[in-house]
Amino acid sequence: MQLMESLLPSLSAYSWIAIAVDFLIVYVVVYRLMVWIMDTHVESLVRGLLVILVVYVGSHVLGLATLNWLLEKFATILVVLVIVIFQPELRRFLERIGSGKLFSPFVLEGGSQGIAVIKHILRSVELLSKEKVGALIVIETGTNLNEYIRSGIELNATISTELLASLFWSKSPTHDGAVIIREHEIAAAGCLLPLSDSTIQDRRLGTRHRAALGLSEVSDAVVIVVSEETGTISLAEGGSLTRYLTKEALEARLFDLYREDQPGASGIMDLIRWIWKSPS
Repeated sequence: MQLMESLLPSLSAYSWIAIAVDFLIVYVVVYRLMVWIMDTHVESLVRGLLVILVVYVGSHVLGLATLNWLLEKFATILVVLVIVIFQPELRRFLERIGSGKLFSPFVLEGGSQGIAVIKHILRSVELLSKEKVGALIVIETGTNLNEYIRSGIELNATISTELLASLFWSKSPTHDGAVIIREHEIAAAGCLLPLSDSTIQDRRLGTRHRAALGLSEVSDAVVIVVSEETGTISLAEGGSLTRYLTKEALEARLFDLYREDQPGASGIMDLIRWIWKSPS
């Protein structure tokens, strides 16, 4: 009896610890899942699935047998359609799970070496923009880009302003392709990227911009584009293209890659706002 009484306080403490750990794990999982959904632009799909789920539950509760039967049959087809339509997003999601980066957002290694990489990229982009030399620079983040690296000339060279800029000069054999930067090195040059099928409103944008947008749609890479005609600097990320970037704006975005973005207290409010946000 005394033994049981002595164990009760410890069991109670253990129970509270288990509850806290359980809540924390669920919170992180849900938060990172919602971040992934928003980053891959499938919010409308998720809302549609939630509506179908509500209708299914309602039909079951109200005893609407025909509607319930139709929704059950449609569910199997819907699963197949989701897998086919969102194959790139699902592949990226599974890659993040396999690399252990699902629950911790990618950040490049900081320190003096990381800052030096940013400075080399900024200086080369500024030089290429001034000389109106077309360029396509890819910064690998969480998604593995080996299949695109193999399409070019593998270098694994220490990054420098002169080397990065020279890879895009007109007489260079790699000037028409993309340069892929992995961590602190130029992994490859002259790489081929997938072209986007999305409709681009500005018809002045060429193959480089479409390739940058295409890669950003199937990966979480950050792609810098320098226009050959105007020298305009653009940034493709998360399936969207931002044009007319200044050096300061590009610098701010690159340094953001080195900042850790852990889910904080505002994550719950962001999640609530996202759920109730009306589709645009």
